Amino acid sequence: MKNELSWILDTVLEIPGALHAVLVSADGLVIAHTKDLAKDNADVTAASVSGMQSLSRANGFFIDGKREGSTLQWRQTVVEFDGGWIFSIAAGPGSYLAVAATPDVNMADITFRMQRLVGQLGEKLSAPPREIGRHR
Repeated sequence: MKNELSWILDTVLEIPGALHAVLVSADGLVIAHTKDLAKDNADVTAASVSGMQSLSRANGFFIDGKREGSTLQWRQTVVEFDGGWIFSIAAGPGSYLAVAATPDVNMADITFRMQRLVGQLGEKLSAPPREIGRHR
């Protein structure tokens, strides 16, 4: 599936300032990445993006004050560095799309393109959680 989706992810790079994109499973594995991103870097990015999403989703209570039973759903995480941005959004059940960009990227353009890409690909961008420990 990586080759099938990589060229589609490359369309995000049409936005001026977009650098790399990676499609990540919730358990931190690379599903696909843009051709310009080295596999080792994609692997490290996938693991860290998965962790960021877990931490982000756990903080819904910070908005609604409901430590137990918060119904707020995570939508996106944006991380700013002095050299650019990382944007990540849900890409279906159990997957995330992350895009790295330069500091001067148009944030509205990049997030719109990411949402459109996820909408176009629908089920292709979903990765159900792996079941661990089931032996038959």
